[in-house]
Amino acid sequence: MSTALAALGRDALGEEDLTALVRTITGDPASVAGAVRVEPVDYPIGTPSTESLHRVFGTTADGTDWSCFVKKLQSVRHWPMLGLIPEEFRGPFVHNLPWQLEVAVHRSNITDLLPDGMRLPTAYRIDVYDDDRATLWMENVIQEWGPWPIDRFERAAYLLGRLSARRQPHLVEPLLPREHVTTPGIGLRFYTHGRVLQGAVPALSDPQTWRHPLLAAAVCHLGDHRLRDDLLALAERLPAVLDALDALPQCYQHGDASPQNLLVPHDSPDEFVVIDWGFDCPQAVGFDLGQLLIGLAHAGELAPEALPAVHKVIPRAFQEGLARDGMHVSEDEVLYGYLGSLLARAVFTALPLELFGKADASPALFEQRVQLTRALVDLVSDVV
Repeated sequence: MSTALAALGRDALGEEDLTALVRTITGDPASVAGAVRVEPVDYPIGTPSTESLHRVFGTTADGTDWSCFVKKLQSVRHWPMLGLIPEEFRGPFVHNLPWQLEVAVHRSNITDLLPDGMRLPTAYRIDVYDDDRATLWMENVIQEWGPWPIDRFERAAYLLGRLSARRQPHLVEPLLPREHVTTPGIGLRFYTHGRVLQGAVPALSDPQTWRHPLLAAAVCHLGDHRLRDDLLALAERLPAVLDALDALPQCYQHGDASPQNLLVPHDSPDEFVVIDWGFDCPQAVGFDLGQLLIGLAHAGELAPEALPAVHKVIPRAFQEGLARDGMHVSEDEVLYGYLGSLLARAVFTALPLELFGKADASPALFEQRVQLTRALVDLVSDVV
């Protein structure tokens, strides 16, 4: 084992495996590994199936630099926070969250379906273990710096539309076949009934939630005293919205198409390197646009007041992408699939209630999230 890789635990490669990895990355069959170091990725892990993220940097004996991104995956049964989920929901949660999906993506033929302008990161090595864990050794994408311009959102939406048209249920199978996964909307329903209706909505209904100093101060400062009532009114519409979404044209889509998962390489700024796929089941056409809209705003990297400008361009671009690959649906269908899915997935969880009592909770964050929630409420209310 290379002692420099000890921070990776059982994934620390021996000298022979490290040499093979370096030769795969550099494309030089004679490469010999020289200095190497491991750095943890400073990024909050929000997915229970992700155990850890690291970057490995090194040089070869002849001075060639190389690097890779190491992502450790796990069954949710290994998730340290599993005990916070009520016991009656733990079994279904573990069973239904497909932790092996990213492995399946890299072993699939999805690269044949990606439109020009989208690609997967190169996978150098995949290790799968008997205890429901796996490790991906992938290309370390050096990203373009700076905020996304509006035309990048537009291009991403167009390419997501092309991808969705190519992955209609009569054309493809799920990436990770499993029980009931071909049922339209099953992934969003599972998420909505658990995370939203069992978790978020009861908390939003509780007057004590709105009396917490951080949330109360943000609401009062912004003067948005109708936010609670508007959220609860939308919650009453959720069952009908889910039924309407299931009746729309369906596609297998990326499933988590936030800008953070559409990496823009610094040396190829018109390209997207697509990572972290999710919701591997048919969803209403337009589903992917919700995460495209909200991803950067949720991370505090896009102001809530910028959302309407993004919203203005992405449905049309997505519809054009669909049509480019032969799927013709109406503007209203795309808009409802996009905003109905956004309602179920993001509107009720944008307020960071989980940070009550935590050291990293701040008045500025709560104020930004109140503004974000209001922006989302206003967007979806006109359609659903």
